[in-house]
Amino acid sequence: MTWLIASHIPLAPRTRRYLRLGQAGFLSLFLLIPAWVLWLDPPELGSSRVLLALLWGPLWLPMMGILRGKAYTFAWANFIVMIYFVHSLTHLWISSGTTFYLALAELAAACLMFAGCTYYAKYRGQELGLKIPKLKDDPVRQ
Repeated sequence: MTWLIASHIPLAPRTRRYLRLGQAGFLSLFLLIPAWVLWLDPPELGSSRVLLALLWGPLWLPMMGILRGKAYTFAWANFIVMIYFVHSLTHLWISSGTTFYLALAELAAACLMFAGCTYYAKYRGQELGLKIPKLKDDPVRQ
């Protein structure tokens, strides 16, 4: 029953700021990836559609939870954003020209999303009274 009440707890200004930061990073990645793969710098080898599916597909998984502000989604979306950290850092290392700047934009968006998701999940979880029990407080593990 607490999950019904928890959704009606208002957001603190700090929490709302991180919500917007995470959403901005997510939407930036969501728009950048297809633009990059299909128009701005399509791959020279292989299929653009396959690359698009591999890079854009994972962003569809947390979309509804991120747009709705679900703290749990923000917490696990950080695992997905690691794909874009690795992708952008790899391109920053090996590329030049247009690809370098696209990778820089991808890295910036991934950093925004990572910071926003991390702190939104933390602060919203605190507002909702959620916490991970410590091992010393768990009577089963003692």
